[in-house]
Amino acid sequence: MNKTKMLLAATLSILLIPAALTAEGAQGNGLSEGIAAIEEAMTVSGGGKNVQGIDELRAGSSEQTVPTPEDFPDSYDYGSGRISDYVRSSNFRHLPEPEGGATVLRAEVNPSAIQAFYLWEEGNAPAVTHFTEGMTGYFDSWDFRPYVTAIPVREGVQPKGAVVLMAGGAYQFRGNYTDSLPTAAALREAGFQTFIVDYRLSPYSQEEGALDVARAVRFIRQNADAYGIDPDDIAVMGFSAGGIQAGEFLMHYDEDVIGTALDDSYVPDALDALTAHASAAGMIYSFYGHLSVGNMDPEWLEQGELPPTFYVYGTEDPFFSQFQRQYDVLREMGVAAGRIVLDGWPHGFGADGGWVRDYAAWLEGVFMSKGECL
Repeated sequence: MNKTKMLLAATLSILLIPAALTAEGAQGNGLSEGIAAIEEAMTVSGGGKNVQGIDELRAGSSEQTVPTPEDFPDSYDYGSGRISDYVRSSNFRHLPEPEGGATVLRAEVNPSAIQAFYLWEEGNAPAVTHFTEGMTGYFDSWDFRPYVTAIPVREGVQPKGAVVLMAGGAYQFRGNYTDSLPTAAALREAGFQTFIVDYRLSPYSQEEGALDVARAVRFIRQNADAYGIDPDDIAVMGFSAGGIQAGEFLMHYDEDVIGTALDDSYVPDALDALTAHASAAGMIYSFYGHLSVGNMDPEWLEQGELPPTFYVYGTEDPFFSQFQRQYDVLREMGVAAGRIVLDGWPHGFGADGGWVRDYAAWLEGVFMSKGECL
């Protein structure tokens, strides 16, 4: 067992028993089981791995991992960002909700401040799931409204583009304080405007969550001038289930698809006139497909007209072989795909491991070439 896994295993052994009792009593079985599944993936070996011929294989390091920036409000404090400092209670935290009912349709954008906006006008979110007051035990309450949090570059920095982030959590929770926030902090240091989407989770469907992602992309495109970016320089990135959510958006709910495709009672508004186009994707210990199952069918993948895609994963991830296969499939299809493989690293390392700067350089190249193969 390498140093990273030893530290993580020691941390989990201290935290799991008392936290499990708290989760079971306060949050319900589905949430507790979802967190347990993620933690198992963080400690169980991928087994039978073959790393021969992986030019992008590296040892991985925490030297470049960005701790909570000094200008982040306390409510956005995620700690060191290192997997060795993982704390289970982080998975129960929600990002601050928008103030005063602010929505993306009526947003007053301040590109120098962290802001949160509800994605849909109240009472007009496309949905096919009926989440009612009597349904309990979920990460979000029945009246949850999905929202986006804008985390801008530091003042005086010329933005290179935007990245939309979706945290993982097996569709049972959103691990923003382990996945999205640390990565947003690192990406803004590299010059990217970042936007975290609190998409709909269980009992909602993957399709409803995909429309949340599309809505966030439209908001960024609408306000590209304010954020100092080219409206075509938008990437989507997801971790674990968040990557699958990004993939569902790219496969079926991007470009000109709007809420009426899923819910004919949805009333389109001005944002729906904009295309939900993303020029790149980031699959961080994730893949195109569904929970635990990556899709390796080229004919299915071709239907999404997928943009350049960057994979990051560890050799000790239980899904290692699926990441490997899908990366190869996309390359064979002619999709511009890049990757970093962290030797000895498990599932769920967030922004740790030293991969963010390389991803940022890759993404800058994609934006400069507007999707051409690098």
